[in-house]
Amino acid sequence: MQDISVIQWLGAGLFAVALLHTFSTKFFEKLAHRQPEHAGIWHLLGEVEVVFGFWAMVLLIAMFALEGQHAAVQYLDTRNFTEPMFVFAIMVMAGTRPILQLAARLVHLVAALLPIPRSPAIVFVTLSLVPLLGSFITEPAAMTLAAMLLRNGLYAAPVSERLKYAVLGVLFVNVSIGGTLTPFAAPPVLMVAEAWGWDLSFMITHIGDRAALAVLVNAALLTGLFWRELTTVSGKPSADEALVPWPITLVHVGFLAGVAAFSHHPPVFMGLFLFFLGFTHAYERYQNPLILRESLLVAFFLAGLVVLGGLQQWWLQPALMAMDADAVYFGATALTAVTDNAALTYLGSLVPGLSLEFKLALVTGAVTGGGLTLIANAPNPAGAALLKGSFSQQAIQPVALLLAALAPTLVAMAAFRLF
Repeated sequence: MQDISVIQWLGAGLFAVALLHTFSTKFFEKLAHRQPEHAGIWHLLGEVEVVFGFWAMVLLIAMFALEGQHAAVQYLDTRNFTEPMFVFAIMVMAGTRPILQLAARLVHLVAALLPIPRSPAIVFVTLSLVPLLGSFITEPAAMTLAAMLLRNGLYAAPVSERLKYAVLGVLFVNVSIGGTLTPFAAPPVLMVAEAWGWDLSFMITHIGDRAALAVLVNAALLTGLFWRELTTVSGKPSADEALVPWPITLVHVGFLAGVAAFSHHPPVFMGLFLFFLGFTHAYERYQNPLILRESLLVAFFLAGLVVLGGLQQWWLQPALMAMDADAVYFGATALTAVTDNAALTYLGSLVPGLSLEFKLALVTGAVTGGGLTLIANAPNPAGAALLKGSFSQQAIQPVALLLAALAPTLVAMAAFRLF
């Protein structure tokens, strides 16, 4: 048995504390009201997006104290922060007025073709077509677009909290599985695609077709279950904003496509992002305020997850490798709820000689559980940051999210395991 260092034990312990903290943010909000003199710090700790960054800071302070500055800095230097940087950039770009108007037009156009009332049709298309687009524009971009469309549409209407959570659960699950039609859009797939030789044809025939089926079924079931309430919501597009000229929209699409295409090369996509910021400033009259704060919080959350998650391999990998192909599917689905699903598939990619059945079970299990918690899939914090203000107490309750995501997760299970 491998020797486990004090830092590894500490990392696992702090990771567990961070998980408990994500379920306890309501407690800190109550402390803010009871102790107004320290309300600022309690409100800070009550922000879900701050949780993992805060405990990552505690871990690094402990590493400084126990192993010295060199060890702590070296550990930080060996972490890969590409994903937090990319999610930050893509969130800001996908949340701009030109991109949102283009996405809204597409959603309304497709919804108009369906032989059902406009409002249920818009919800169905938003929860099906947009997540599937994530296979091409990346999952974080799809999550940002869908969340913004819902925030400005359905969530702005006087609908029940039950409907809001049901939509959120389907959105998170569908984005997690909807990005699997290609080998480059979903982080769990990207981690293994090159190592295992999974190309576009392989993804569509082995995973993507089943994922698309589950996405459509989830969206259709939600639309049917909440039909009566959805038909009371206005489905008319908002006319509050002036239409953006098509050349401006075309430039935005070009920047978005460039960042998505170079999503694994920070010098390229961050350079494009900086040029994009300059362009939005030059044509400010066609912009809404950029969602910089929300995007930075999400990036901070993911960066904290990268730091804490880097010390979990010692127990995660043996737990996965001890399972057979059937058990690993359900094990990966469950483990995804408590750790980023890309981390699970990356650990699997390090092991030689795995059977195709085992590889498929690992990846499909990882994406199946991607909607159960905020940390299960990298785009989830982006959706939560944009939509939490629409819920009571301005927060998404983790238990309510878990319960809302169970049914669409079971549909995904059925699609991957029975077909």
